[in-house]
Amino acid sequence: MDIVRFEDKYVRKTEHNGDVYFSVEDLVAILTDSVNPKDYIKKMRSRNPELSKGWGQIVSTLVLPLYRSNV
Repeated sequence: MDIVRFEDKYVRKTEHNGDVYFSVEDLVAILTDSVNPKDYIKKMRSRNPELSKGWGQIVSTLVLPLYRSNV
């Protein structure tokens, strides 16, 4: 697991099977300035049924250590 810097914020990333994955929660926090990115994602998915339906294909679940200095 690595932490990469995006402007003055940090994003968790990891490699799995040769691919690089970034934390969606960290990216949403940075791009939206949300103090609660999990809730933001939940509301976004509830407003867009197609996004919610395909969420499992779009966002792979991988274990990342907790690191939240963005907020």
